[in-house]
Amino acid sequence: MNDTGRRALRTLVQTLFGLVTALPLLADDPAARGLPGIAVAVAVAGTLSRLMSAPAVERLLPAWLRVRTAPPPGEEADHGRL
Repeated sequence: MNDTGRRALRTLVQTLFGLVTALPLLADDPAARGLPGIAVAVAVAGTLSRLMSAPAVERLLPAWLRVRTAPPPGEEADHGRL
């Protein structure tokens, strides 16, 4: 799987966790009280996104969810050159 596919999959996982977390609020009464449920879903997805981008958490994720990170600015990747 390429990097773009992994990023899309991570976003999907984060969004699904957010929706599952907010589902009780959204299923209760979809009228005017739906806004807090949507806010919870967005907050959970955003928090997961932030957590999953941390290097320590990145190492704990399964290989199919890890994203290859670029080298820090000013540092070039070593392409086998001596």
